[in-house]
Amino acid sequence: MSSHHIVRDNQESALIIANGESCSMLLLDELMEWCPYVLVLDGAMHRVQELGLRADAWLGDFDSHGLDSDLFVADWEQHLLATGTEKILAPDQIKTDLEKGIEFLISRGHTSANVIWGTGRRMDHTFQNLSVLPKYQAEISVSILDDYSRVYPLPKHFRKWYPAGTNLSLMPIGKVEEVYSENLDYPLQGMDLELPYRSGSSNRVSADGFVEIRYKHGHLLLMECWDRKR
Repeated sequence: MSSHHIVRDNQESALIIANGESCSMLLLDELMEWCPYVLVLDGAMHRVQELGLRADAWLGDFDSHGLDSDLFVADWEQHLLATGTEKILAPDQIKTDLEKGIEFLISRGHTSANVIWGTGRRMDHTFQNLSVLPKYQAEISVSILDDYSRVYPLPKHFRKWYPAGTNLSLMPIGKVEEVYSENLDYPLQGMDLELPYRSGSSNRVSADGFVEIRYKHGHLLLMECWDRKR
């Protein structure tokens, strides 16, 4: 599956760069090529600058710069001023950096965003980042991508074209009631999904064409997965 296919679902999406595991340069370059606005979260800024990537804004409480040094912080302040990167202080300790980043984009009028480096490394951060997606789906469309998956929350009625054999997983956040599917190898016929008891993991598209998923209540994540690194 090509990265271009992923990006072109939302050509005008903003890009959030978190501080998890790095993705391939192929995916990173193609996301950067198509996005009009790049928001870097707190401790990821030194990694972004080492790669020579542009950044429109840097957001966080700035308690994790990668190096604990006043000189380091001062150097980056000068660099930001020189490059025109906006620094946004978001000191709320109750919310994660990703939550604060999403809320910042909403406040600036963005309606969609892709997140990279949002998985891997610390498992608690990965779990939190994935589970928070439904919280904002009424205000902004957000997908988390890495080299093997794209994850996003589903509306109550979802319809999208896929090639046969595409790996799809349906993962509930809490309990999701009365899930129905069409054009999947393992059809869902009105059953409830609830972790840890039952999920819709490791399903596949049966034939080239549209996949439809419907459900009554709850929050449901779709994971588009592929086994080889792009």
